[in-house]
Amino acid sequence: MDRRHLLRAAVLGGGAATLGFSLPARALAYPAVPGTSPYGPVGAADANGIRLPAGFTSRVVARSGQTVAGTGYTWHSAPDGGACFADGAGWIYVSNAENNSPNGKVSALKFSSGAVITAAYAIGAGMARNCAGGTTPWNTWLTCEEVDNGHVYETDPWGVNAKVQRAQMGRFNHEAAACDPVRQVVYLTEDKPDGGFYRYVPTGWGGATALATGTLQVLRQVGGVLSWANVPDPDGSPTATRYQVTGMKVFNGGEGAYYRNDRCFFTTKGDNKVWAYDAAAHTLHTVYDDNVPGAMLTGVDNVTGDAHVGDLYVCEDGGDMEICLITPGDVVATFLRVNGQNSSELCGVAFNPAGTRMYFSSQRGTTGSASGGITYEVSGPFRTSL
Repeated sequence: MDRRHLLRAAVLGGGAATLGFSLPARALAYPAVPGTSPYGPVGAADANGIRLPAGFTSRVVARSGQTVAGTGYTWHSAPDGGACFADGAGWIYVSNAENNSPNGKVSALKFSSGAVITAAYAIGAGMARNCAGGTTPWNTWLTCEEVDNGHVYETDPWGVNAKVQRAQMGRFNHEAAACDPVRQVVYLTEDKPDGGFYRYVPTGWGGATALATGTLQVLRQVGGVLSWANVPDPDGSPTATRYQVTGMKVFNGGEGAYYRNDRCFFTTKGDNKVWAYDAAAHTLHTVYDDNVPGAMLTGVDNVTGDAHVGDLYVCEDGGDMEICLITPGDVVATFLRVNGQNSSELCGVAFNPAGTRMYFSSQRGTTGSASGGITYEVSGPFRTSL
C-alpha cells in the first residue's frame, strides 16, 4: 500500500515563518502542505499515458534500446538523473544511465531552438550506476556513481572532452551534486540510510581543472549547532566517509539536490522529506515532510526548480508515479502523473534554459525493466510570474 495512505497523524504548529524559495520570507507555516496546484488538476491520460494540467502536452523523445529519431544513436537503458544546458539558441539534455559497472554512462540529446532533435551521443561511459548529478557554472555535468566507494566524474555535455574522475570529491554512495557559486563549493548527497550531507571546497573555481583538488567536508550537528568538518580520508577506505567524523548529521537516504538563492534543496527518500540548507544563515529547514494530512508526495527523488517563479519540482520513485511541485507559498501539489508504469520511477526532471519545456524519464517504463526506459518532454504554459 502506498505510504500516503498510511500517513502518520500530525498537526502543523501555528506561527512559524515559511522558508520560502525566493528571497522574501512569508508568514505561513512550513513544511509545505497539500493544496491546489497553480496549474489546476491533472486531466485524463494522453496517448503517452501522462496526465497533465490543461494546456500541457507530452511527447516521447527517446526510448531505451531504440535509435533516437533523426540520429544513429541508441538511447541507453535505465535513464536517471538529467539536466539541460544552453547551446546557442537551442539546448542539450543530458541523462545518466543507472546500469551496473561497466555499463554506467551518460548520453545527450541536442535540440534546435524549435525543439527539434539534431543529434544524440554519449558523453561518458564505463562507469557504475550513474544515478543523479549536477551542473556546474562552467557548463559541465557532474555524474555521480551510486555504489559504495563510487566516484564523481566531470563530463562535457557537447561530447568533445573525455570524462574526468574527481577523486577528491570523495568515494561513497554518491547521489546528487549542486554547485554554490557564492561560496564556491559543491554540495553532495549520499544514498545511505545513515548517509551524510557533504560539501566539496575546491582550491579553484571555474574551468577544466577547477575541481581537481580540494577538501571534502561533512555537515555536523552537535548540541543543535551546525558546522562543517573536514573528512580525514575522502577515499573512504578502510573507513567509509560517513563514519569518519563524530557528530555527523545523519540523513536517511539522500537523493536529488538543487541550488538557488543561497539555499541547497535536497531530498531524503527514507523519510520522504525535502530539506533546505540555508548557506547564508547556516541553518537547516524541512521544506516538506509527508507527515501531514493529505500528503500526495512520497518516494521523493530527483528535484529541480523552474526558471522564473521559484517552484520546486520533485520526482517520485514509486508513490503514484507523479512529479509534484512545491510553490514559494509552501503548497505541495501534483503537476503530472504517469499511468500504467507502477514498476518504474520518475527521474531526471529538468527545464530547458527558457523554462518552457520540461524533460524527465520513466526509468523502467511500461515493462518494469531497465531496457524499457522512456524519456519525455512536456511543453505548455509554465508560469513566469506569481
